[in-house]
Amino acid sequence: MSADFPAYAPSEEHDMLRQTVRELADAKIAPFAAAVDEESRFPQEALDALVQNDLHAVHVPESYGGAGADALATVIVIEEVARACASSSLIPAVNKLGTVPVLLSGSEELKRKYLTPVAKGEAMFSYALSEADAGSDAAGMKTRAVRDGDHYVLNGAKMWITNAGVSEYYTVMAVTDPEKGARGITAFVVEKSDEGVSFAPKEKKLGIKGSPTRQVILENVRIPADRMIGAEGTGFKTALATLDHTRITIAAQALGIAQGALDYAVGYVKERKQFGKPIGDFQGVQFMLADMAMRLEGARQLTYHAAIKSERAMHGEKIPDLTFVSSACKCLASDVAMDITVDAVQLLGGYGYTREFPVERMMRDAKITQIYEGTNQIQRMVMARQLLK
Repeated sequence: MSADFPAYAPSEEHDMLRQTVRELADAKIAPFAAAVDEESRFPQEALDALVQNDLHAVHVPESYGGAGADALATVIVIEEVARACASSSLIPAVNKLGTVPVLLSGSEELKRKYLTPVAKGEAMFSYALSEADAGSDAAGMKTRAVRDGDHYVLNGAKMWITNAGVSEYYTVMAVTDPEKGARGITAFVVEKSDEGVSFAPKEKKLGIKGSPTRQVILENVRIPADRMIGAEGTGFKTALATLDHTRITIAAQALGIAQGALDYAVGYVKERKQFGKPIGDFQGVQFMLADMAMRLEGARQLTYHAAIKSERAMHGEKIPDLTFVSSACKCLASDVAMDITVDAVQLLGGYGYTREFPVERMMRDAKITQIYEGTNQIQRMVMARQLLK
């Protein structure tokens, strides 16, 4: 390959990053994954380890004190953390989700004020779009932001907010002009410490139990107008542009969960003996493993392809098919993760169904990747619309 046409593969630096994150995750995150799930508690050990190694928000540009990692590097970090603990992978993933609106549309002052503490590990950043009656139909939100001099007053409740109560900052979408529909939605930065901000009890969930999911309740929350992200009425456009980049991080999480399940299943079938030999010697088991690995690698390549397009788009290049490939990789990787984790449970037999082994946790964790940041049914609608334009 010439320098003008490099090999279609991650760079040596990306491979080194993967090794570094995998070693860290195996040593500092995986040992606590079962307890985090069992106790439904925030993975503080993971946050501490990620912050100490500057891996909690690698996407933040160097100009704001961050590592300045590209989108592919961010995917690799999330993937490798998710291989050990899906809940923990939501630390770097949601930090990106919360901050991308600021990166895309925020003023320079807003970027310096909020990205710098995130880069330092002093704060986390969540994303508040969905509401109880505005999930897939996010434009149907009811949260209001009313101008009052040089402030806005916010009222409403945001649903399904990842890491709510732990994060210091929230990108909140609110209606500023009810007559304009989606074009009357504006984005703001809300701080956990703002008067009138509160959180409902944690949701009791099937999986990712270590990542708190709560309602963010806004009661007469008065914030300065300079916390508006972009111009008034551009919030929904920013929200959709954000998801074009961050659906890829959910694909990365799905890849990691699937890889963790496949790795464990491979190790198990080499050791488990029936009929006098390892069950990995049976062709039926070998075919299952081959299909798992084949589909996982296909999803990985699509995700990395999408990450490269995301990086180019973040640098201002127009990427016409970014929406399609980001939806495609999220949809494929999450479907693959669900299938692989179910197969991993099957390969472990009765043991796979118990909490003594990690694959049942991985199976429960995989399910959410088919649902959040746009259900896979919504992803298929998005892809079809892109094709039919």
